[in-house]
Amino acid sequence: MNIEFFREYCMSKKGVKETFPFNETIMVFKVLDKMFTLTNLESDFRINLKCEPEKAINLREKYHDVLPGYHMNKKHWNTIIINGSIHDNILKKCIDESYELVVSNMTKKNRKLLYEM
Repeated sequence: MNIEFFREYCMSKKGVKETFPFNETIMVFKVLDKMFTLTNLESDFRINLKCEPEKAINLREKYHDVLPGYHMNKKHWNTIIINGSIHDNILKKCIDESYELVVSNMTKKNRKLLYEM
């Protein structure tokens, strides 16, 4: 996976916006203004993804390049180093799960709004 594919994959999801709320180098993807992934454009390619706590621990144990979320709540976020060691299908699944986790925690009203888009 490269940064272009990552960006396109995130943007293909319903209700997603690309933002730079922290500075011009931290690219954040939000679904209805709720963050589900981010990356720093000026460092080695890594992505932060929201994750169920138990699954976050399992991924860290299984993959050397999955770490507790850098500058995030380490219980709910993982940082994944993108260097080819984790197959793209696994990475896409982690992105999907992060997106769905954020959507599932939205209000019923916002979920309805999202599905009507």
